[in-house]
Amino acid sequence: MKSDEVQKQFNLVSKEYDENRRKFIPCFDDYYDLTTDFIAKSLEKTPSKIIDLGAGTGLLTSFYFKYFSESEYLLTDIAEEMLKVSQKRFANLHNVKYKVCDYSKDFPLKDGEGADLIISALSIHHLENEEKKSLFKKVFQHVEEGGVFVNYDQFCTEDKNINEKVEKYWIDQIKASGISDTEYKRWLERKKLDRECTVEEEIKWLKEAGFSAVECIYFSGKFGVILAKK
Repeated sequence: MKSDEVQKQFNLVSKEYDENRRKFIPCFDDYYDLTTDFIAKSLEKTPSKIIDLGAGTGLLTSFYFKYFSESEYLLTDIAEEMLKVSQKRFANLHNVKYKVCDYSKDFPLKDGEGADLIISALSIHHLENEEKKSLFKKVFQHVEEGGVFVNYDQFCTEDKNINEKVEKYWIDQIKASGISDTEYKRWLERKKLDRECTVEEEIKWLKEAGFSAVECIYFSGKFGVILAKK
């Protein structure tokens, strides 16, 4: 997927993004809140540095900030307007930094730099599968020993027939959420950017990248959370 197409689509919706997330994610509270609570409480140590790949408006970081307010954060995204929203969210916080970049090509950390925790939400599924594999290798290189990578993302199923039924059920839920016609049409355009893989494929690629333990710790409908430990 061309990075300029992703940038254009997500700049269009940056201001309404957080509000709409609940409409597009029926399992929002479990997906973001409860899963993050589990991860934060199960980490072996407080992370000194946290990287958010495809941070957008900073929504995922806001959940981690509740637990790790003293950690150093770097939020990166290809859409500058989205990051401007995150800057408003974390205004006057000196431990939150930002970088506009395409993390699949320009990883936000230099060679030799690392982070205890790298997170991402609903971003990596826009990459082609070969780009995902390449990214996971870069992530592994930059996660500190004993550190963790967590990907909150959307996935397809291996069986085409089942996947079509899951998609239809999801769309029906979105339509019943009170979404406007304009919001729905914009979502359909963004949906064209999706390049989903299965949970099983992503776990396999993360293990091939070098992670010693990889598990899907949450899954509901289209949405899953995969945790990989180095």
